[in-house]
Amino acid sequence: MRELATTLTEALLDPILAREPSAPRITHYDDATGARIELSGLTLANWAAKTANFVRDEFVLTPGARIAVLLPAHWQTAAVLLGAWWAGAEVVLHADPDAELALVTPDGLDAVTDVPEVAVLSLDAFGRPVPDLPIGVTDYASSVRVHGDQFHPGGAGLALDGATVAEVLAAAKASAAEQGFAPGDRVLSTAHWSTPSDLIAGLLSVFVIGGSLVQVTNEDPATRGRRIETERVASLRG
Repeated sequence: MRELATTLTEALLDPILAREPSAPRITHYDDATGARIELSGLTLANWAAKTANFVRDEFVLTPGARIAVLLPAHWQTAAVLLGAWWAGAEVVLHADPDAELALVTPDGLDAVTDVPEVAVLSLDAFGRPVPDLPIGVTDYASSVRVHGDQFHPGGAGLALDGATVAEVLAAAKASAAEQGFAPGDRVLSTAHWSTPSDLIAGLLSVFVIGGSLVQVTNEDPATRGRRIETERVASLRG
């Protein structure tokens, strides 16, 4: 029996779930709204599984499919990325007419008119849907919640913009070492995830060492010192 290729999500999450499933894995602040959302490894995995099922069941995408993710650094983006990789898809971070599915915010709709399937995220903290979407465009929040929170992967092809799973993992480990992250570190970041190198440095380098990310949007500089103390931050990025 042929062994299925390990997905990037399995490589990142399986060690975390085996060791500390209930520990915080990503904490997202938006200082413009005052929102704070924290997900454990298990909760993040459940969201990723829902997304993977959403990708596979609603859009009939199989391992090797190409998914464009045009989303800001956010806890929901982390779930989308992990779900796409769990489904065996290759993620690209730009509008790509060769993509089979694009996941965007409402502001990004005009950039993906050539992509056959589009899902829109409101990124609302309470999961509110996006109103008045064009016909044929899927609301992520409304659709993903009905999907199961367990997923059985079917293999993987390329992972990120032409790079294999092994290449992305190697780059993430190298980035973690370059930034001085230690295993289990809690890392505070304000960095964007708009390019593969940004994403590897800002998210995957933390997960690959079993770390925990505190991602801040619209940071109020006056909050940083207190946040470092209350969130027990060990390393900074951005």
